Amino acid sequence: MPSYPGDRSADIAASLEALPASSPVSEVARRLLDLFTSGSIAPGTRLPPERQLAATLEVGRSAVREALAALEILGIVDVRPGSGTYLRGAASELLPQTLRWGLLIGERNTAELLDLRSGLEIYVARLAAGRADSAAIAAMSSSLERMRRSAEDLAVFARADRDFHVALSTAATNATLVDLLHVVRSLLQVYDDRAVHDAEQVTAAIAEHAAVLRAVEAGDEDAAASAMAAHMATASARLQGETRG
Repeated sequence: MPSYPGDRSADIAASLEALPASSPVSEVARRLLDLFTSGSIAPGTRLPPERQLAATLEVGRSAVREALAALEILGIVDVRPGSGTYLRGAASELLPQTLRWGLLIGERNTAELLDLRSGLEIYVARLAAGRADSAAIAAMSSSLERMRRSAEDLAVFARADRDFHVALSTAATNATLVDLLHVVRSLLQVYDDRAVHDAEQVTAAIAEHAAVLRAVEAGDEDAAASAMAAHMATASARLQGETRG
């Protein structure tokens, strides 16, 4: 029995269109990635052979081979000698992974990442205020209480802070937003973990998180967005100070 969910080579090939003969390897990889993250192919599916992909895209086999090799490095496909090439994960798993790699290998602008994180966090807070259930609110409350208890242990405080934001984004019930925030936070983590330095900053951060939680508990979307905007302004200022330090 095959170790993959059926042979869909013909279906997959039919989903692709021919590329100009001069297309670079990156364009071949992008076209394949668009297909893989569309959600139309199940994890574990064996892909068509190189020669079939090359014929469908109307490019040389070497371009397909190099594109698949790049996608293997990114963890998108699994190349098994003598067996074939298989799609590794579901679209929900591949999207954050590809975004993370794209940001890592590109020019990283911390200021732009902070802008992106701020916008996402503010929108997440607005959504959470309208969607959070009792379990989500309890998770945020627990994280806030741990922040209060760990005010003198900055490493523990940073983890509790991070857990609060994770609980908030989960409450927004938007998986794509959660993925995007996870990627951006991970890229800023080296600064984020060291952004709070003293008791005054700890006290301010606790008060800012408490304001977000109150607004979410009240179901007040505008207040939640405003409270998060205030928090992001001070948090971003602290992080920018850390990057210059």
